[in-house]
Amino acid sequence: MVELTWYGHSTVWIEDSGTRLLTDPLLRARLAHLRRRRGPTPRLPCAPDAVLVSHLHADHLDFASLRRLPEHAALVVPAGAARLVRQALGVAAARRCVELAVGDRTTIGRVAIAAVPAAHHGGRGPWSRHRAPALGYVVHGQMRTWFAGDTALYDEMAKLGPLDLALIPVGGWGPTLGRGHLDPAGAAEAVRLAAAAWAVPIHFGTFWPVGCDRIRPDRFFRPGDDFARHAETVAPGTRVRVLRPGESLTVRRT
Repeated sequence: MVELTWYGHSTVWIEDSGTRLLTDPLLRARLAHLRRRRGPTPRLPCAPDAVLVSHLHADHLDFASLRRLPEHAALVVPAGAARLVRQALGVAAARRCVELAVGDRTTIGRVAIAAVPAAHHGGRGPWSRHRAPALGYVVHGQMRTWFAGDTALYDEMAKLGPLDLALIPVGGWGPTLGRGHLDPAGAAEAVRLAAAAWAVPIHFGTFWPVGCDRIRPDRFFRPGDDFARHAETVAPGTRVRVLRPGESLTVRRT
């Protein structure tokens, strides 16, 4: 059994085997020009045992959000990211980093976490020299849960499954999607390749530049439902649950 809460964007609370994980925490109402347009500002139920960071982009590695978390939580990050964490948060935070490359594993509590590929740009941004590979993670506990991070399709997705649950990105935070992202149709193909029994769409409908939800509401409100529609055709063996930001779900193996 896995219990999860989607707090919007790529922030998901995952509980498996008594271990609590938090993915790509973005716990505030504003990030630069982006505003939280849907759902409450997250209030976590307790301290996570570990944070899983998929890549260095500011909407996934948000230092202001990490500062709000207890100092004992491990930070599972892509190989090479600890240097940036040290620069932003200090030596103590860098010492909590567990750096992983594709194929590496670590154990947190009673679950194992495996780093898997993600087809996405791994740098902090065009203004930064910091680089680290973008990752996804598969959590092995009572169930096998894939947190895909940000990614485009890649052939090796077929090697990830079978999975019990996929937390799959289906959109973005602007009116267009750049390279290295999945749209709803691509996300449906991803869960088909990975043979996921359940899928929850993420990375859509939360943060948005002011006004853009009126200009392109289809890119803001609809990606989750569009993904469910595509998955029904492309991956009929996958059960899809579209959550609202702040909504929880319990997934049991069938």
